[in-house]
Amino acid sequence: MALAQDDIEQIQNIVQQAINNSPELKNSNVRYELDLRERTIRVEEELKHQRELMIQGFAQMDKRFEQVEKRFQQNQEEMNKRFEQVDKRFEQMDKQFTEMGRRLDRFMFWSLGITISSAIFVVNYLK
Repeated sequence: MALAQDDIEQIQNIVQQAINNSPELKNSNVRYELDLRERTIRVEEELKHQRELMIQGFAQMDKRFEQVEKRFQQNQEEMNKRFEQVDKRFEQMDKQFTEMGRRLDRFMFWSLGITISSAIFVVNYLK
């Protein structure tokens, strides 16, 4: 049973009228699409905000790394100064030990000389 072209057109008109007469279906699709668009816009805005926060966080991290690097360099310079001071102290101690060695040598020389002179004096006195 084949339908005539007039019947097909009449069915299409009836379906079209039914669709046009039921606005809740039409409006629900529009509302759903509007809700989806609004949610998409909110998500995009939130992603933009998150990106800005990440950029700020990375900038702060860069600043913090620069500060840490500066502190490290300052500490390194302070350590170098301290090592130089320790080297100076060691040089001073070395000079003091050298001076003490010379004094000890002189003392030993003079005490040997006095001892030998005393021994010669005693030997000559006993003769």
